[in-house]
Amino acid sequence: MMETSATAEKTAAAKPAADRRPIATRSARWAQRLAAWLTTTPVTPNQISLLSAVWAAIGGALLLQGGVLAWIGAALCVQLRLVCNLLDGMVAVEGGKGSPVGALYNEIPDRVADTAFLVPLGYAAGLPWLGWAAALAAMMTAYVRTFGGALGLAQDFGGVMAKQRRMAALTVALLAQAVEHALWGTRYSLLAAAWIITAGSLLTVATRTLGIARRLNAQHLEALKPEVRS
Repeated sequence: MMETSATAEKTAAAKPAADRRPIATRSARWAQRLAAWLTTTPVTPNQISLLSAVWAAIGGALLLQGGVLAWIGAALCVQLRLVCNLLDGMVAVEGGKGSPVGALYNEIPDRVADTAFLVPLGYAAGLPWLGWAAALAAMMTAYVRTFGGALGLAQDFGGVMAKQRRMAALTVALLAQAVEHALWGTRYSLLAAAWIITAGSLLTVATRTLGIARRLNAQHLEALKPEVRS
């Protein structure tokens, strides 16, 4: 009975590895060393996932506060959020510290973090509704990805505005906004980022949905082949 339970726990912990986001930085020496060190500490992957949402909340607050230093700080928070997103998976999979509820911690804090950054982005840009639209569009990209996984397909992490690209666009916009504000006192960088992230996320939703449809049709045709031969 204990052996069965242990096997089930290992299987549950390994499931996220089958649908891991491809991240080039995962092979970086600093990331591997930091993940290896974290594995030796009491810190769990789930705690690291929660920390990513904390960084996002701090970054969103700084974004709303405005000012050169605040926007630079918000850009730093974006990157710290991504570092947490990198390390939680490495500690869980490579470090062998995954848990049966790891998939929940892998997804839910990510949705909170996206919202914590993108809604304030709209307010800071002067178009609150656009920030909410960007957050909703970002959430839809994740919904379509995980829905594909629920259908038995490999999760599609691609698209013109997947998470890393959303956060890259936001980081660039925040740094550009710091310069823009210092020189001209305007906020066009934030406004442009809000539009780009919203439009790009909607395009990502469309391409991922079409990809799921193509793969489902391919599976259906493949299943029909034995009947045709007979």
